[in-house]
Amino acid sequence: MSNGNLQRLKHVADIRFSNVDKLSEPDEDPVRLCNYTDVYKNERIAADMPFMEATATRAELRRFHLEVDDVVVTKDSETPTDIAVPAVVTSTAPDLVCGYHLAVARPHRMRMDGRFLHRALQADGVREQFYVQANGVTRFGLSQLAIGNVLVPAPPVSTQRRIADFLDRKTAAIDTLIAKKDKLVALLAEKRQALITQAVTKGLDPTVPMKDSGSAWVGHVPVHWECRRLKQISSRVVVGIAQAATHAYADAGIPIVRSTNVRPNRISLDDILFIEEGFANELGSKYIYPGDLLTVRTGNAGVTAVVPLSLPRCQCFTMLITTLRREHSPEFFSFQLNSELGRNYFSRESWGSAQANISVPILQNAPVVVPPPIEQVTIVSALNARLATFDKSIELMERQVDRLREYRQALITAAVTGKLDLSTEAAA
Repeated sequence: MSNGNLQRLKHVADIRFSNVDKLSEPDEDPVRLCNYTDVYKNERIAADMPFMEATATRAELRRFHLEVDDVVVTKDSETPTDIAVPAVVTSTAPDLVCGYHLAVARPHRMRMDGRFLHRALQADGVREQFYVQANGVTRFGLSQLAIGNVLVPAPPVSTQRRIADFLDRKTAAIDTLIAKKDKLVALLAEKRQALITQAVTKGLDPTVPMKDSGSAWVGHVPVHWECRRLKQISSRVVVGIAQAATHAYADAGIPIVRSTNVRPNRISLDDILFIEEGFANELGSKYIYPGDLLTVRTGNAGVTAVVPLSLPRCQCFTMLITTLRREHSPEFFSFQLNSELGRNYFSRESWGSAQANISVPILQNAPVVVPPPIEQVTIVSALNARLATFDKSIELMERQVDRLREYRQALITAAVTGKLDLSTEAAA
């Protein structure tokens, strides 16, 4: 698009930063508050959404009342690449107000259409301007000046509306397809999880005689399996490094695993960090070796993975370390701790309102069902073979969803910047 069709946002819209907080005061009017998550999770803001109830002064209600065609923008984020997420207001009510941490861009109706502005703020090029202007270290924010000075495409309003209509149709079709594929992924993941739970709590043979385990957590198990607590089949259940270690970070040295590296049944080495060997040696009792289990302690509490051979010696931050007795299969009990048996146990035993937390005693007392060692290995082998088909299908679906999202983004950018022949696209 030529420079003649680019305008600073402040020249085509009135920009306001809301200061309406979530508190309720007795001398203020009741309102419904459009908050950060309402905008971040939805492309459209409608009057019938379940908004938070709060209060505002008459002046705040007049200034920050949301009108149809307003574009609400998130003005801060934990990362600069996830900032300035827009949503357009499609219906409103007298008590609907924009909340704190948000900016409102009210288009000048003779120069800018709200639905087009919403798409323009989603487009590549515009988004990059926000990334560059975001300031911060641990949290990033945009000033009113930075938002106002962003250059946006501004073709004639009639063209804007035609582009907005086109993108509404096209993105709706893409979103429907993405939703169907996401549903299929969720269904495959559910069947995958059921397969794991069945195998590690009931075995592979559906005809084997069963017995009551005596535990409400476990239910019935094969007659030749034993019911134990994790500590009864382990030589060690401890917590990893639980002190500041930033001073010991190094470009090379001893790998240190964080909770972000732990996935169900595997450890991701994509962004592994290192600490100085001298510092690691001071905490020698915390060393972790291949075959040990690492269990997330806070957040995704209970998620467990086996330390791979590619980590011959490492440490971890505030996670739980389990060393099983030699006769037992780490892979089998990783599957079991991640099964519905483990998930239900950790869900009920964890504490914390904002984030779930578990402790060494909670992990030590986790119920486990213990087949003979040879059967543990057989089950793991059979599971891996069966799960490979699920994983391949899920990976394929996720790649398709990624490509659809990339196409959606490219379509928005091309349309709002005038690089797309809409008549040709419509005919196609």
